[in-house]
This record gives sequence, structure tokens and C-alpha cells, in this order.
Amino acid sequence: MSPPTQAAPASVSPEELYNVVCRAASQNPADVQASTARLKELLEIPGAYDILQEIAATKTLPLQVRQQAIIQFKNAATGHWRSRKLFPPEHKARIRERCLTFLDEPDDIISECNALIVAKIARQDYPVSWPNLISHLIGVINSSVEGRANNSLPNATLLLRRSLELLNAVLKEYAAYKMLTGVKTMGQLVQELRLPLQGHYAQLASFLPSLTPASLSDVSTVESLLLAHLTFKSLSRLTFWAYHRYTCCNDYKELEPWVNKVFQNSAVQLQAVSELRINLCSALGSPTAPVTQRALELLTRHLRIFGKLFRRMQRDSPTHFVTLPMCGDLVLYYWSKVVQATTGAPEQIADSTQVVFPVRFLVQGMALFRDSLAQWAPKKKDGSQNDKVLSKEFVEDAVKILVTRFIPLNPSDLEGWMEDPEEWVNSEEKENDQWEYELRPCAERVLMTLAAQYPQYVRPLIELTFQQLVGQKSTDLPAIIQKEALYCAVGRCAIRLKESIPLGQWLDTSLVAEAQVADHNYAIVKRRIAWLLGKLVSDECIPADKPQLWQVLVHLLQDRGPGSDAVVRLTAAIAIRECVDSLRFNADVFAPFLPTVVQCLIQLTADADTLESKRRITDSLNTVIERAETRIVPLMGMVAEPIPQLWTTAAEDWLFKACLLGTVTKLVEAAKEQANSLSALIVPLIRDCFNSAAQMHLDEDAFILWQSALRNTTTIDGVNGAPGLIDLVPLIIQQLSSNLEVLGTVVHMMESYFLLDAPRILQLCAVDLLRAFNTAINEAVNTNIKQMTSALCLLFQVAPPGLWGEALHVSGLFATIVKGLDEDKLPTPVLTEYVYVLARIALADRQLFLQLVSATAAAKNAKEDLIWEAILNQWWNRFDNMSEPRLRKLTAMGIASLVSTGRPEVLDRLSTEICNLWIDVFGEIKEAQINAGNDPSLKLYWDKPFEEVYTECEGTPEYERRKAVFENDPVRTTPLTAFIAARLREAEAACGGGAELHARYLAKAEPLLLKQINDALTGALP
Repeated sequence: MSPPTQAAPASVSPEELYNVVCRAASQNPADVQASTARLKELLEIPGAYDILQEIAATKTLPLQVRQQAIIQFKNAATGHWRSRKLFPPEHKARIRERCLTFLDEPDDIISECNALIVAKIARQDYPVSWPNLISHLIGVINSSVEGRANNSLPNATLLLRRSLELLNAVLKEYAAYKMLTGVKTMGQLVQELRLPLQGHYAQLASFLPSLTPASLSDVSTVESLLLAHLTFKSLSRLTFWAYHRYTCCNDYKELEPWVNKVFQNSAVQLQAVSELRINLCSALGSPTAPVTQRALELLTRHLRIFGKLFRRMQRDSPTHFVTLPMCGDLVLYYWSKVVQATTGAPEQIADSTQVVFPVRFLVQGMALFRDSLAQWAPKKKDGSQNDKVLSKEFVEDAVKILVTRFIPLNPSDLEGWMEDPEEWVNSEEKENDQWEYELRPCAERVLMTLAAQYPQYVRPLIELTFQQLVGQKSTDLPAIIQKEALYCAVGRCAIRLKESIPLGQWLDTSLVAEAQVADHNYAIVKRRIAWLLGKLVSDECIPADKPQLWQVLVHLLQDRGPGSDAVVRLTAAIAIRECVDSLRFNADVFAPFLPTVVQCLIQLTADADTLESKRRITDSLNTVIERAETRIVPLMGMVAEPIPQLWTTAAEDWLFKACLLGTVTKLVEAAKEQANSLSALIVPLIRDCFNSAAQMHLDEDAFILWQSALRNTTTIDGVNGAPGLIDLVPLIIQQLSSNLEVLGTVVHMMESYFLLDAPRILQLCAVDLLRAFNTAINEAVNTNIKQMTSALCLLFQVAPPGLWGEALHVSGLFATIVKGLDEDKLPTPVLTEYVYVLARIALADRQLFLQLVSATAAAKNAKEDLIWEAILNQWWNRFDNMSEPRLRKLTAMGIASLVSTGRPEVLDRLSTEICNLWIDVFGEIKEAQINAGNDPSLKLYWDKPFEEVYTECEGTPEYERRKAVFENDPVRTTPLTAFIAARLREAEAACGGGAELHARYLAKAEPLLLKQINDALTGALP
């Protein structure tokens, strides 16, 4: 018989793979879908990626097919590059070599994908497996620069562009490397490339001074601009990496002189390029020729890349940045361009590459200026006087420019306001994250910094302007816009101005009246008033205890007349949240306005078109409910009524649904036991949160609501036949057995159910409940097991044993505990927790305990004495692991209950382990008594007030329920000596009398031990 032959490895048919890629590139959706699935299968076969890249590299094939091939390669190959199965060494070598054949690729999509591929592979393979990568690229760059200069290389421009793009992608990848090997490699790259790239940039950018409006229409100009830009892009990566290393990481200090030189050259070049560009744009006006537009775009991008380098260096190490050569001159030059931009026509400033002053360039200048102001502050950080300060005139001019030209709303702002009010407000609220990218928010931040560094100049200027404008009636649009800008300036600098401008008086005398103005254009000022009040309160410049404050905000919130609109109302809603959430909020002053605010916020939520706006309004409503506390109770119905409709409309907007859950949670927490009627709303919401689609997104918020409802209710039944929390018991049991990630939360909620009505829960589903505990306890971590055993102890304390005894056996939970004790493989804390559970069972019903042991032995087909041995061994062995006196007393009482049954397995240990255990606990009690006599403030642990033992959920009905259980716990209320004496008498009776007990179980005991027990029992120790 011949030996079995091994199956030949699967191979890829190049023809099939090509056909699949062709179908993937087709316009037929069915072909695309089918080919995508098949391509995924083929790419699991070794050799597929090699063929796929070859398809992309074959220039004779259709362009769409090549593009599709390299896109698929980029998306899948780099993630599996380490796989020796998919990429044998010889395939990797071919792929790396083929990557460099794309340097003359004319198609941008293919080239961009190849650059990303090269960068990802280089991160893993360079320099060990791909040692010639950089040398090859720099060789192509060198020869292309030379060939382009003397026209000796026909495709020099394309080769140079592609090789620079590849180099930049590799440098970007390695610059982000944090591991030591990557840092070392990047350091070598910097040393190897910095001087060649610096020289190439000088050569490639040498044409810039000779640019004219006419030359911008030449294709060669576009090519030259792009090549210079790409070269500086790589050079800037090297520069910043070196700067970061020696300033923040304290290494590569030898590169500092070179970085200083590059920075100085860049500062000079920035100014030259900027002036050149301003002159060209001024001469060209609005060019329409595509080549000219492209040239201007590249020139603008090149200008901005200098600013990006400067900003990265400034943010990375501000203290080093100001010491760089020409830094101060550079920053002041940028600011001079900001000033110059205000002298021309408004249309010269736009977010465009074609205008004289692009917004992004001005924002870069403002940001650099703002973060450099500290170096010109009148006083240094050490308190000494600074020699280099900005003059009063300079600062005042800067403030005037900001407030009159950059902070006022411009026509595009007003257009956006009118076209989409909600989106406009949402974008305004995000300005804290966007200030480095937009002109107006950036100008506001510059003003704030000037006010902080030069309050002696800024404060009087704003105060004077404020006094001049505050009393004037603004009717025309320019005056209204300027007033809005002034109010913005006051709000932004309020902390610096609150001592000089009577903000509270301004509210009383002016803002109340201005909020009533019916002029349509005045909505601009009203929106700013709403924002301003929120800002003043949140910055603690005015207190939130003035009726006039609420009078203005509530009017702006509800006004639907000609002088208001959605922007005003939405801004007022946001401002109300800021005021209500302030430290000096006075709920009693706010109370008269509460019904109107709640009604308007609910209406505003319904009116809002976007879910983001609905979320913002709901956040405000939630904060109002939370701070109103029980004052919200009369309005509960008003708040709850629209929630089901809003919930349904939200569909899969999980963030908004989470806000709605938060609303109901806040309502429950505020109303406490008066929120019982809300169960009709709560139950269906929670159920919906645990369907398959929603659970991943909403379970956390749903659990918070559920827990809050349990803690604050007084009944698990519904009101007037409506669903109640009792209806969610099957769901919480299912979560207990299946959702280990939130097991701690679920167990806390089970405790809440037990405290509310444990007998009712057990009557409904005792077996299912304890079976779920059994499932969870077998899979949980130690912390969760402790939580579960505590919950079980609570259940056995508050519910009659007749309701849980049989279920404890049927569920297998008792057997699980016994098995854990018997095998003795579980962690010590878990075994100790198991003993607590058994002690609580014995304390609750000792005869039930005997029945459980007997039933477990029968189910395991084992002898009862073996079950007892496992239990009693651990009972004694774990006693030294019990740190809390309360739990040691529980253990002593539990074993005493078992002693009273007369079981010989227990009594056999009476004269040794059990008596020693009791003596230990008696000793603790006696010592505590003596200490208490010397210091009346000392009490036993279990005699501490409940307030010191438990601090969760204070102020809720559950807190009182827990307190009652704590105070009525037999472990706390029963004197231990009397309890043990009674149990011993019962043991004597079970054995036929005291003499029989002594003869059978105590005769061999140590006399001293028996004397100690007798002294303790007759000494009336508590």
C-alpha cells in the first residue's frame, strides 16, 4: 500500500484574479459584490498579492483595472505583511522591488496608493530587509534634480515628483515611531538626508523671486512649485523631528545648530514668498485660467507649510521656540500681515487659495502671535521686568483691529445663520476645538491673551468703548454687528473686566431692555446677550441668583416674535444650562421661572430639526431637572409625555437616545419616591435598550436609569395597571447569567430588588434567579464573586428560607459552593466568601442547612460526612482570613447554629476548632469593651453607625431600606455569648442532655479551653 500523498498547496490563477479585479472595477453593482467576495477568498492564497501588484504595475492594462488592483493591495496587504504564509520571502522581495517601478507612474491615484504601501512596508522592513530603499530614492532625486536642470532626463519632473512623494510618506511613518529602534532609524535618516534636501530645496526654489503674473500661466511653473513644495515638506519633517528630540527628549543635541539654521532660512523664505504672493494676487485679481489657479493654489500651500512647521515647533516647546533666531521678527511679520489685511477690501480675505489674504494664512499668523505674547509680557515669570515689551499703542491698535475687523460677524456668517440656524449654533458651540482653523474664534483667543498679558492697556480701552456704545440704540445693521462684537469682547475678557465694568448693573439697566427689542436685525445682539449671560455666570462674574438674569434668558428662550429666531432660542437654552449648572445657582430664585423653562425646552426639542440640536437642548433640560430637585415633581408629566415620541423618532441616533435616558434618570433622582408613576415610561425604555441593535450603545445608560429607578421607588409594582419594575425581573436575571462585563452593576441592581421585595421576587422565579447566580459565580472574577456572595447573604437575611431553600439546591448553587470548598483550588478570598454564605444560611434556618447537605450528598452519590468534612474544614481554615469583626461574628454564630443541630460531624470539632473560633471572637469583644471603657467613642465595628459603614445612594428611599436591614441584622443585634449559650443548650437537648454531650464530645477537650468558654458564657459579655 503506497503512503498517502500530501495535498498540493492551493495556487492562484493569474487569469482568474485578473478577471475578478476587472469585475470589481466595473460599474455593475452585482459584479462588484460578487467579485469582492471572491477576491477576499483569493487573497487568502499565497501568491495572490504578488500577482495583484503585478496587475497594478502593468501599464498596458486598463487604468481602472490597475487602480482597482492597487487599491485592493493597499487595503489588505500591509495588514498581513508579517504573514510568512501569504508573503514568503521571495514574494516580499519581488513586491519591494516592484514598488520602486512606480516612480514613473503618471496616474496620481496609483502613485498615492503605492506611496502608502511603501511607507507601511518600510516601517517593518527598513533598513534590515530593505536596506537600499532610501539610497535608491535619494539617488533618483539627485539624478532627477540634475537632469531637470540640464534637460538631460526627459521624465525628470515625474521621477522627481514620485520619489519625493515616496520619501515624504516614509519619513511621515518613521517620524511617528516611538520605539527606540524606530527613533534610531529616523535619526540616521535625518543625518543622511538633511543636507541633500536642504540643497535641493535651495536649487528648486531659486525660481520663486522671478515669478510674474504671466509666468503663473506656464505649466512648468506649476511643476516647479510642486517640486519645491514636496522637497520642503520632507525637509520640514526632518526639522521638526530633530527639534522635538533635542527640546523634549534631550537627545540629538548635535542637530540644534542645523535646526536653528533651517528655521532662520525658513523665516526669511516665508517673508519673501508671502510678499511675492501678495503682489502676484494683487496684480492678477481673480484669475480664471486653470493653470494660473493651480499655480496660485500651490504657492499658497507652500506658504502655509512654513506656518505649519512654525506652529508645530511652537506648540511642541514654546520656551525653546521664542529663542530661535529671528523668531520675534517672524511673529511680528505675521501680525503685520494681519494688520495689512484690514486695510484692503473685505473680499481680499477669504478661505480660498486665490485671494490676497487667505484665511488659513491669517489664522496661522494670529495663532503664532497669540502664543508668543508671553515673551513680550511686561513681567517675566520670575517677576522681573521685561526689556522687550509691546508698546501701549501697539496693543491698543491690535485690540481695535480684532474688535472692529475680525470679531464682528461677516456676511458669510450671517448667510450661514439664515440658511441653517441649528447648524450655525452647533458650529459656534464647537469653536473651542476649531479656534486654530477659523478667523473669528482665533481673533477672540488673541484678544483674551492680550487682555491677560496687558490688562493695563486692554481693560481701559474696552471699558471706554463699552461706555460709548452701551447706552446707544443701534438700529442699522453695521451698528448692530459692531455692538455684538463689543459684547463678545466683554464676554471673552469678563474675568479681567469685572472690577471695572459694573456687569450686574449692565444686566439690570440695559440687557433687560435690549432683550425686548423687536427689530428683526436685533436677533444678532439677542443671541450674543444669551451667550454673554451664560459666559458671565460660568466665569463667576455675576451670580445666578438675580431674577433679572432669568427674566432675560426665559424671554429669549420663549420669544417667537420678529426680533427673535431659532438661533436666539437655541443659544438661550444652552446659556440656561450654563447658569443652572453654576456654583452660585439659587434654586429658589429660579423656581418661578421653572415651569416656563421646562415647557419651552420641551417645545424646542420637538421643534429642532437636527438630532445634535435635540441633544444640546436635552442636556439643558437634564441639568435643569437635576438642579431643580423636588421642585420638578409637579412638572413630571410635562417632561415625560413627549419622550416616547422623541424616542421613536430618534431611531438609531444612540447619542440622543442616551440623552433621553439621562432625562428620565434625572427626573427619577429629583422626584425620588414620588417618581413611582414613571415606571410606565421606564420599563418599555429599558426593554428597548436591550434589543440586539441597541444594547451595545445604550446598556450603560439604561443600567444607570434602571438602578436609579430601583433606588428611588417604594414599590416594584406598576401604578394603575401600568408596567412596573417587577416586569423587568426576567431581564435582570438574564443579564446576570450572560453579561459578565457589567456583572458588578447587575448584582447591585439585584440587591436593590431584594431590598424592595425579595419574597415577591422569589415567588416569581427563585430557581431561575439562583441558577443565574450559579452560572455567573462559575465564570466571574474575584471582585464580582464577592459582590455576588454579599447579595446572596442579603437575600438570605431578608427573605424567608422557605422561599429560597429548595431553589438553592435545584439551581445547583449550593452544590457549586460545596464543590469549591471541597476542591480547595479557588483563591482564598473566594473560599472565605463561600463560608460567609453558608454561615448566613445556617443562621437563617439550620434544619434547611442539614437538608441541603443531605440533598447535595444524594445528588453527588457521596456520603454526607464527606460533604460535612469539606464544609467544616474550610469554616476553620478560612477563619484567619476574615478581617472584618462583623463577618467573624457571623461565622461564629453560623457554626453555633450548626452545633445546635446535634450533628456528630459538627460536634466532633466542638472541643477544638469551634471552641477556639468562639474564644477568638470573645476575645475581640472583651478587648473592645475594655477600650470602650477607656474611650467611650470607641465601638465595635458592627456597632458603628450605618452612615459610616455605607455611603452610597444617600438621600434615596433605598438608603433607608439598607439602613433598616443593617440595624435589624441578627449579627448586629444579638449578643454573641447569649446566642452561643442558647445553641449549646439546644445541642445538649439533641444529644440527650449535658452529661451526654460532655461525655461524647467534650471529655477530651483541654480544661483551660473549656474554662475560657464557660467564663465567657457566664460573664454576660455582649
